[in-house]
Amino acid sequence: MHSTRTIVHYDVDGRRGSQVLTSAEPTLTTGGAQESRQITEFFLLGAEHLLFGPDHLLFLLALLLGARGLRDVVGTATAFTVAHSVTFLLAATGTVRVPAAVVEPVIAASIAVVALAVLLPRDRYGGGRWRLPAAFGFGLVHGLGFAGALGIDEGGSWELLLSLLSFNLGIEVMQLVLVAVAFPPLRLLRRTPAQRWALPALTVPVVLVGLYWCWDRTAVAL
Repeated sequence: MHSTRTIVHYDVDGRRGSQVLTSAEPTLTTGGAQESRQITEFFLLGAEHLLFGPDHLLFLLALLLGARGLRDVVGTATAFTVAHSVTFLLAATGTVRVPAAVVEPVIAASIAVVALAVLLPRDRYGGGRWRLPAAFGFGLVHGLGFAGALGIDEGGSWELLLSLLSFNLGIEVMQLVLVAVAFPPLRLLRRTPAQRWALPALTVPVVLVGLYWCWDRTAVAL
């Protein structure tokens, strides 16, 4: 979580819900159109978490760098979305528990693995058919990371479910926006002779950052 944000779950005079407190708005307000406010707050929180989460951004970039066409992008993005939505909801409600010391290094490793695969000849490694299962498998881990951002650990309720769905929807919308912005220029780049040096130039730093994060997070966990 960002240090200036705190999520509060309340049950006051029969009114239940969740609210995001910030340094600018540090007080809890009940009554009024609480559901609409709750939806908006957690939607924006999810969008912000993806937009300002460098590990998830780099993983998405690695997927896009390896995509050859719109069908490839849609398939891998859908696999990633379905997977992280499942584990996000399970982990955020406390159904599944995996320590952050395990999740965070694996997220970093997923960035390096997917980016490294961009540099390998597709025809030697299943023609890229590995991308969907890889996106799904790593998406399961990223969902645990998204859940860790909320720090929710309680039983199910309508108010909790509303917060989780709003947060997840914010992630999905921001993901679609980023794909729509980044994929067209990358696809154009693939159609030019510059792709032979430009794609590796974009990919190698992503691999190195992923490897460094994996090493650093593993060292911290130990």
